[in-house]
Amino acid sequence: MDIDGNLSNNEMHNFEGSTSSSESSEEDFELSKFMIINMICEYESKFLNKIPVRTSALTGREFVNELMQGSGTTCYELLRMERACFISLCNELRTKGYLEDSRGVMLEEKVAMFLYIIGHNLRQRVVSDRFQHSTETISRHFKEVLRSVCQLGKELIKQETTELPAHVRNNPMYYPWFKNCVGAIDGTHISAWVSSEKQASCRGRKTVVTQNVMCICDFNMMFTYVYSGWEGSAHDAKVLLDAITNPEANFPWPPRGSFYLVDSGYSCTGGFLPPYRGERYHAQEYQGRGRQARNAKELFNYRHSSLRMTIERCFGVLKARFPILKLMPSYKPSRQRLIVVACCAIHNYIRKWSRRDLLFTEWENMNPAQVEELTVNTNLEIQSLLGNANVESTNYNLDNLSRLSDQSAAEMSSYRDQISTRMWLTHHNSMN
Repeated sequence: MDIDGNLSNNEMHNFEGSTSSSESSEEDFELSKFMIINMICEYESKFLNKIPVRTSALTGREFVNELMQGSGTTCYELLRMERACFISLCNELRTKGYLEDSRGVMLEEKVAMFLYIIGHNLRQRVVSDRFQHSTETISRHFKEVLRSVCQLGKELIKQETTELPAHVRNNPMYYPWFKNCVGAIDGTHISAWVSSEKQASCRGRKTVVTQNVMCICDFNMMFTYVYSGWEGSAHDAKVLLDAITNPEANFPWPPRGSFYLVDSGYSCTGGFLPPYRGERYHAQEYQGRGRQARNAKELFNYRHSSLRMTIERCFGVLKARFPILKLMPSYKPSRQRLIVVACCAIHNYIRKWSRRDLLFTEWENMNPAQVEELTVNTNLEIQSLLGNANVESTNYNLDNLSRLSDQSAAEMSSYRDQISTRMWLTHHNSMN
């Protein structure tokens, strides 16, 4: 400072710096104070003065009780099965020890939440509001029920008998021509959710991400085997070849002298009977006046298609009952795998317990041309990443692989010719 009391340049600079530093500290202090007050308010509203989120007067348990005591139609529409069937399923899961009550959530409510999700493809936030539980509770019980239903599936997804049902044995279209048939094989496309780097190999014919799942069913419309693990772009024949050559796949080979019906995408070899290639096959091609079979091969193909249509009906019922298979949520691959298994297991349980189920009745009464039209359209819309769903040990050995030899293929082709020739002669004589 000079003699007149004025500040020098250096002193002025130091004074201004200290002033700005003080102002900056005050701003930091005010910001910190604001953040602390905000945190205190958040803590108070979240933990001390909590505002209830699930405020419906109807709790999840009361909702399930209302379904059990109310209209049977409402129960079927929401849970996708009859009330008595739902109660039986819950009792079986409890009796076998696969699922039990937990604190605050009864077993019946857990199963209802699970069916609500897979039967309507609802997100868990929507279900949490309906059942008045947190999303964490919904997710935890969904996984719990999923595992228990898959355990039950070990007892349901298997070949119980090789005997043909009465509606096949008593139909001259099929018997005795297919008396040694034990089921039908086909692949179906199920929606999948995969990471972006894997989507290219999982895209089907309409660029939709899918998984190719191979199934076997009997003629009672029950799944006897489910094999997956292939992308939507994989050919059905490639999936079958992997199943029958992989010891861990536990493929259920038909007994010697018996066979599965397969479509023209598969080879004619021991244990697998496809139609004639290059001839009319699909039921739609035989619809209308003057479009009846004109030779032995066409007659064989027509009857083969009509009987093999059973597996298309199974797929139709399965996807109509469980829309989650048409648009899979972003579950991890292992959970997607279990969801498909669980849907097939519940499909079989309903078929065993409720023979008059509405969906089964609808698809059974549908003519083959309608079934073809609906299933083809569905497969074009949806086409991964699943594992083996069958859990029954089978007779895999090198003797079974001998059925894939050229000699075995020639024998099966000759057997098909014998059937078609006798079938045509019988048909021709009956017409005359």
